Amino acid sequence: MITTVTLCAVLAIGVTGCARYRAAQAEQTYPPVGQFAEVTGGQVHYVQKGSGPHLILLHGAGGNLREFTFDLMDRLTDRYTVTAFDRPGMGYTDRVQGVETGPVATEGDSPLQQARMLREAATALGITDPIVAGHSFGGIVAYAWAVEGLDSDNPVNAKALVSLAGVTMPWPGDLDPYYTINGSAFGGLVTVPLIAALTPPSVVRSRIEGTFAPQPAPDGYAEHIGAGLTLRQDSFRANIRQVNTLRAHVVELSKRYPDLTLPIEIVHGNADDTVPINIHAEVVIEIVPSANLTALDGVGHMPHHAAPEVVTTAIDRAATRAKLR
Repeated sequence: MITTVTLCAVLAIGVTGCARYRAAQAEQTYPPVGQFAEVTGGQVHYVQKGSGPHLILLHGAGGNLREFTFDLMDRLTDRYTVTAFDRPGMGYTDRVQGVETGPVATEGDSPLQQARMLREAATALGITDPIVAGHSFGGIVAYAWAVEGLDSDNPVNAKALVSLAGVTMPWPGDLDPYYTINGSAFGGLVTVPLIAALTPPSVVRSRIEGTFAPQPAPDGYAEHIGAGLTLRQDSFRANIRQVNTLRAHVVELSKRYPDLTLPIEIVHGNADDTVPINIHAEVVIEIVPSANLTALDGVGHMPHHAAPEVVTTAIDRAATRAKLR
């Protein structure tokens, strides 16, 4: 007779096998598109194109550097050396050294840890005096990059910062159960493998459309971004844990914002329900005199897709303010 324990074991093996198969399929369909920089404890995947002052692009939660190779990067390579990084744990970049990564771990790579790892990669690539631009979660990593520069005289210190719907300030209330449950030890062991194995394409497309709302996702975006890479168990756990543990790090980082004097350009939609403008961008400009906000009426969480000309103008303005152009 098949016992409950045996049945559960068979189901677990089946789910694990399915998740691994889907991960292998995602990597086959969406292989690395760039090169790798060696850093302490691992490697960082990046794409670098163009010529001129250095511009670094940091993607948001659940994404990878394909976020920028879809459109924005090619709008900038005629006047900047543009480097897009996969953030730690995402795409093909390793986790930060020393962060627990097992199924029941709950630790996330902090924004400052991520910034330090990517700064090391930037040093290896010979990047100097960069403009650092970050979208969503990448925004807080960009701020961490700038804060790190307050305590060291380093060639990779940011000369200017550009925040695209970036996380910057502590938010009220708790995160959605999607993060709190999946970011727990139980979630890492049980729900993450189930999601990795069973999430249908229709759910992926729905979440993509929800991220872009009220604008639609551009034609071809879903096929380009490689969402299956994020559904790999290791990447999914990394992403969920980074978001689930983020707020405490934002609290500490935001204490250093008044010390920032570098040019900061913020582009943020006032219809953004993911990273609300009134909690983040509108607060930052009150405490950082060098921060300038361009608010986009009716635009949601993806301003670099909804208003790419406005974003490239903001980057150019940051470069001019930093005397890089």
